[in-house]
Order: sequence, then C-alpha cells, then structure tokens
Amino acid sequence: MFNLASLLRDNIKKLVPYSSARDEFKGEASIFLDANENSFGSPLPVNYNRYPDPMQWQLKYKLADIKGVPPQNIFIGNGSDEAIDILYRAFCRPGVDNVVLCPPTYGMYEVSAHINDVIVRKVSLTEDFQLDIPALQQAVDENTKLIFICSPNNPTGNSINRSEIELLLNNFDGIVVIDEAYINFSRQKTFIQELTEYPNLVVLQTLSKAWGLAALRLGMAFAGEEIINVFNKVKPPYNIGQATQELALQALENVNRVNEWIREIVIERDLLSAAMEQLPLVLHVYPSDANFILVKTTDAKGIYNYLTEQGIVVRDRSKVELCMGCLRITVGTPAENLRLLEVLKSFNLKTTTSASV
Repeated sequence: MFNLASLLRDNIKKLVPYSSARDEFKGEASIFLDANENSFGSPLPVNYNRYPDPMQWQLKYKLADIKGVPPQNIFIGNGSDEAIDILYRAFCRPGVDNVVLCPPTYGMYEVSAHINDVIVRKVSLTEDFQLDIPALQQAVDENTKLIFICSPNNPTGNSINRSEIELLLNNFDGIVVIDEAYINFSRQKTFIQELTEYPNLVVLQTLSKAWGLAALRLGMAFAGEEIINVFNKVKPPYNIGQATQELALQALENVNRVNEWIREIVIERDLLSAAMEQLPLVLHVYPSDANFILVKTTDAKGIYNYLTEQGIVVRDRSKVELCMGCLRITVGTPAENLRLLEVLKSFNLKTTTSASV
C-alpha cells in the first residue's frame, strides 16, 4: 500500500520551507518594500528588478489548460533535471536507500543518484528494449524508493509497453517516475491523465523538445497534490526566473504551430529512417517514437568522426549497454537530413574505394 509519509526522509518531514517575501503577501499593492529589491529599476529595456512569482501560477494555469490537469498537480523546474534531483533529496536516504534504473536510459538518473549518494540497482531492458518485469521485481526491496522509466526511451527511441508500466504502478509501494520528455512524438498516450488512479506516479515532461525551448531550461513534473507539495517544499524559493516564465507563456500561445512542427518531425523521422535503411553502412534502424532514431552501423566511431569532419554532430552511443555500434541521430530539417544522407553516402564510397585499393 502506497504511503507517502513512510517514503519521505525524516529531515524532509520536519523541514520548514523557506518563506519568501512574495509567498507571504497576497493581494494587490503598488509599493513593494518587502524583498530588498532595487526599487530604482534595472539596466535592461524591461524591468527585472522584482522577484518572480515563486510558484509560477500563471504558467501553471496555462499548462493546466493545455495538459488537462489541475494546476496544483504541476511542479515547474529548472529543466527536468531539477525534478529528478528533488526526488532523490526528498525520498532517498544517502547510503541507505536505492533506486532502480533500466539501462540503456537517460544518464542523469544515475548521475543524480551518485551526487546524492543513493544506491543504484540496474535492471537492463530486454533485447527489444522493453522492461524485464521478473528481474525488476527481484531487484526491489524495502529500501527501494524510486523506479525510473523513460518512455519513449532515450537513447533507443521506443515506447515502453503501457501494460508493464501499469503492472509496476499497481505492485510497487514506492514511486514510479515516468519520463515523458519525448511523448509529443509518440503514438502512446501520456500517463498524466492517470494521476488520480496512481498516487505513486510522477510524470516528467519538458518544453525542451517538441516546444523548442531547450535554452529556457524548463521542465515539469505532474503528480498527486501530496507529492507536488513535497517538490514545492524542497525547491529553491525562486527556481524559475521571470524572463523564463514570460517567454514560456508566450510560447504556450502557439499550440497549433507546435503541433504542426511535431507532424513535420514525425514525417521527416520516417523518411530519414527509410533512407537510412538503404545505406550499406547501416545494419538496422530501430523503430522510434521520439524525435531521433537509433541506428546500428558497421563502424560507429569511424562514421561519427567522419561526420564531425564534415560539420555534422550526432551522438555516439556505441559504448552504451545494448547499443553496440549505434549512433543516435536527431531528426533535422529536410535540408539537414538530406545533407546527412549525402555525407553518409560519401563515407560509404570512401571506405569502398579504400578497400579496393
């Protein structure tokens, strides 16, 4: 049975969060002398001399309309990485508790665990990049606080079977974290509509991918109100700047444009995958529900180096578990994808010529 209080670290239970000046004041005012700001302004065209809303309510209301969840079920962080770090700090006792990761997967789960001195247990995905449920069940013990699942998964690009995630949610007493950074490109529906059904569910999303706001560093966590209250208790008082909040609000007015970009990216992804399959240097293109493809090649390191010489940067994932010989390639614009294919064909021609000599 899920019990949030039993999962929280004792120091977090006792924690009295920092109360900022803008947390304490509610209502309308014309003169603010409470936060030791520079009352004369700032040396910028737009005045940023006042602290931002510490709870980002305008942004949460807008996201609530788009996502279909109440604003009190939303946490906004400095990238998804802030939400990941808070989960460790709030729920995992250093040197005692453990988390379960399913490699190959997003690397920050492990990095953040090590930073917080949390034990990492790894249960590799199966050969078809799905959860190994029996092995997961064996890995869990009374000190397992979090299970991280990336779906669509990075770097493999596939979605994790929904029924297997639901099985974990129903049978694990800790928190299941589903990272949906690439959900906008997926055929699978989001888990954020299931928050009322699963009190142990945390869903991570981001504005970095489909929304094209990577430079703003703005991530989201969706969960039951109890868990969101923990996030808000632990976070820094002003974790999202005013400029970021304003720019994000502007971007969120363009849902139709973003949806069109998503459609174009999915079309380009399928075209790029099909074209890649025809190249002799490509052994396999894995199915993708993301805005990238994982490609198994004959010479990942050689191809990577050749591409960089031609001014094209991809990600060499050949040393990652289950990804031997693989490159992860983001879907570019039609022109960028065409150039990529031309360079890959010239690499193949180069190696063929060298072999014949």
